[in-house]
Amino acid sequence: MEELTTNAQQIQEQVLSHILTTNAGTQYLSRFINGDADKQCFKTNVPIVTFEDIKPYIDRIANGETSNILLTQPVHEFHLSTGTSGGLPKLIPVTVETYNQIAVYYFTLLGSLMNKQFGFGDLDKTGKRLQLLFAKTGSETAGGLKATTVLTSMLNQPQFRTAIPKLLTSPIETIFCPDNNQSMFCQLLLGLIHRDEVVSVGSTFATVVLRAIKFLEQYYGELCFNIRTGRISDWVTDPGCRNIVTSIVKLWPKAKLVDAITTGVMSQYAETLEF
Repeated sequence: MEELTTNAQQIQEQVLSHILTTNAGTQYLSRFINGDADKQCFKTNVPIVTFEDIKPYIDRIANGETSNILLTQPVHEFHLSTGTSGGLPKLIPVTVETYNQIAVYYFTLLGSLMNKQFGFGDLDKTGKRLQLLFAKTGSETAGGLKATTVLTSMLNQPQFRTAIPKLLTSPIETIFCPDNNQSMFCQLLLGLIHRDEVVSVGSTFATVVLRAIKFLEQYYGELCFNIRTGRISDWVTDPGCRNIVTSIVKLWPKAKLVDAITTGVMSQYAETLEF
């Protein structure tokens, strides 16, 4: 983190040089620099643009044209912007290289900073994170490419699905629940059940953490009632949420049997025990 921020200008120049060297021959850049990967040529000839100026090229790729309209490397999928102010989310083209960079940089930088400040590597060995995450199924463009959020894309990777039960109190079924209220209720419910194991509380964005606190204030009585009775509220109808939460919210979730003699005079209790 310190090296990247201290040498920011040098790193930015390296990134720009890599982009130009890789993509100078694309249809978009060729209009301005004709294959010249020189940085000064880029500064002089390529105009400053907004997303709307690039959008026609992105739309063409989304509709099935080859990626070299805009990028030399094939577009692997599209990420949907989450910070769009009004209107529809923007389609951000992603190559395999950039996807891997996103994952590596995000988790390496975040992890190293958290570990330095809070000893997070050791914390994960002692408990779990109540991390409120909301993934979506995503969609597919006319050209057959996936369009989804960065979070959903990462959570769909096998290595993340394998790691989630070890790191988080929220099972994957609750994270992918299509109803945000049911998802929030179940994630908070399981976070409360495992409260003695929770070593951090958070989410991707601050707005979600604040919404969770408000949600907790509004539903704390019902959440406690669910824990007390071992039953999930009837309005939680999503099958994935109901099945996974029901298996956890039980009083003794790991118990395999009820062990008692029910022959002779004790047989009168068999029906009640079965119930």
